Amino acid sequence: MKRPLTLRRSALACLLAVATAAAPLTAQACTSLLYRDMNGAPYAGRTMELPMELPYEMAYVPVGTSFGSKADQHHVLDFTAKHAFVSIGVNDPLNGSLKITEGVNDKGLSFALLAFASTKGPADMVKQTQAVLAAIDLGAWTLSQFSTVAEVKAALETQPVLVTALLPLGMMKTPFHYTLHDASGASIVIEFANGKQQVHDNPVGVMTNGPEFQWHMTNLDNYTFLSNKDQSTITLNGREFSQPDSGIATVALPASNTSVGRFVRAVYYSQFAEKGRNPTEAIQTLAHVMNNFDRPRGITIDERFKEQLVNMTAPGVNGEWTYTSEYTSWTSLIDLRQQQMFVRPYYGINYVRFDLKELGQLKELKKVPLKDIVAEMRDGSAALIAAK
Repeated sequence: MKRPLTLRRSALACLLAVATAAAPLTAQACTSLLYRDMNGAPYAGRTMELPMELPYEMAYVPVGTSFGSKADQHHVLDFTAKHAFVSIGVNDPLNGSLKITEGVNDKGLSFALLAFASTKGPADMVKQTQAVLAAIDLGAWTLSQFSTVAEVKAALETQPVLVTALLPLGMMKTPFHYTLHDASGASIVIEFANGKQQVHDNPVGVMTNGPEFQWHMTNLDNYTFLSNKDQSTITLNGREFSQPDSGIATVALPASNTSVGRFVRAVYYSQFAEKGRNPTEAIQTLAHVMNNFDRPRGITIDERFKEQLVNMTAPGVNGEWTYTSEYTSWTSLIDLRQQQMFVRPYYGINYVRFDLKELGQLKELKKVPLKDIVAEMRDGSAALIAAK
């Protein structure tokens, strides 16, 4: 009998807390959005920003893989994968568990974890004899158990979820919120705020970081004037003024890389980008959309000793040791109906493809370090199949 992949607090969880979770104390500019083609088929795009590289793993998880989620003093919640999935995450060196940041399963359900510094989950009112899901394990649980966001919503009505501490003495409560899309184009956000677990329908399919999701939706009321149609001429008191080139329609979009600015821009680009006629065109268009959220190192910098703990170990900018910079560690594109994920790391210019239908021949869990997937490689499925 195989040993379950127990997902518990460990040295890796601490690494996630310091390097991934602590990042929102400044910005951690993750952006997730949903784009549709001419036929209404949905595609998910996402960027991951940090001031340093984590040991990301590409993983294929087959049906039948066992998991266990440990939330504080409660019994381990054991579950077995009903659906295969491919994901990006960080591998726990102590027990081999998966901490998933992005993934899609064989039914087209996708999951993304984004930083949310204001996380505050409900108090633990559950009997210690009851198995509870730790919020950090929502990725493995949702991707392995469900086909649609409706199924996830229904399951969360009865399955207790706790926001557990990632560091000793109750420090660093898992500071994330979670966005899921499915093959129908339905989208939800799972958020732990103000001491409550909240599941929001997401009609725009966009999520960034703080404030809360509903705040972002209310803020869109301030952008009802947005349109992709250039108004390039105007006549005032008989004199005509003319914009000399195209592109004036985007002048009112927020320009900053803050969570608030990126949310509005993500809604704009996902809504107004030309609709692809087929999956190939749609993925190409989505790649161009996500380029608008790609951050090179050095675009914004933070003084090492005045920002979050992770900056103490992050690399300096262009040799300037006292400054660090958030940048796009990787970008992912997902075709939800064809169950394909495309990944581009910071050090690559091409996207690497992972195809769940091709990976279906695998009968055991396979992992490949993201850093080992070179920029010239086009077929990520082959890399996982060949993994030792």
